[in-house]
Amino acid sequence: MILLLTIALLLFSGTASHADIYRIVGEDGTIFYTNTASDKSGKVFIREKKAAPEPRKEKEKKVSVAVPPRNVPAVSREEMHFIVEETARKHDVDAGLVKAVIKAESNWNPLAVSPKGALGLMQLMPGTASLLGVLNPFDPLENIDGGTRYLKMLLEKFSGNLSLALAAYNAGPKRVERNYSIPSIPETVAYVKKVIAHYSGNNTEVAKISTGEIRKSVTKIRKLIQEDGSILFTNSYLAGSYPENQAVR
Repeated sequence: MILLLTIALLLFSGTASHADIYRIVGEDGTIFYTNTASDKSGKVFIREKKAAPEPRKEKEKKVSVAVPPRNVPAVSREEMHFIVEETARKHDVDAGLVKAVIKAESNWNPLAVSPKGALGLMQLMPGTASLLGVLNPFDPLENIDGGTRYLKMLLEKFSGNLSLALAAYNAGPKRVERNYSIPSIPETVAYVKKVIAHYSGNNTEVAKISTGEIRKSVTKIRKLIQEDGSILFTNSYLAGSYPENQAVR
C-alpha cells in the first residue's frame, strides 16, 4: 500500500496544481489518488490552487494636452511688446488692450497651455487657431496676430462694446449673444474686470467694478472727440483711453 501511495503521489504531483486530487479507499483498503472522482466515496485530498484574478485595470482617461513644438522661436519680452505694437497698428486695435489681454491670459508666457487646452500668449483654442489660420499657436508672432484679429472681430461683432467683446473672448460669442450681456459666469465676470484693470493701468475704480456695475456701464454713452475733430458717441470702454471723452448724461 505504501508503494501504491508513493507511485500515486509521483504520478499526480505534476498535476496537483492544475486539478483537485481525490483520495479513494478501495474495499480491500487500498488507497488510490486520482484527479477524477469515479464515485461519491472520493474525498478531495489536494485542492486545486486557482490563480488569483488579475486586478482590474482602470481605464485611463486620455487627456489631450498640447505639447509645445521644438521649433518655437526664442523671443524676448521686449520683442513681444514690439510685435504687439506692430500687429495692433496693422489691425487697428489698441495695443494697450492687446497687452492687457495677454497679461490676463498667459502673463506673457508664449508656451502657456490652459487646463482646457487654450494655447500660447493669447490663449487661443485649437479650433479658433485653426479658423484664424494660426499654424503654430506657440509662435508669438502667429499667436499675437491671430489673437488680435479675433479680438478685433469680437469688438466689431458687439459694436465696440469692450465688456461684451472681452466676455465673448473668454466664454465664447454665443453665450454673450443670448442676452447681449456678460454671462453670469464667475470666471468670465472676473476676467472682464481683470482685463479692464490691466487696460486702464490698474485703475482702482475700474478694478472694483461689480458684476452689476459692469452690466450697467455698457449702457452709458460716451462722447469722444477724435484726432480729426469729429465727434463719436459710443458705449465702449475704448473711449476711456482718451482724456477728451466725457459721459453723456
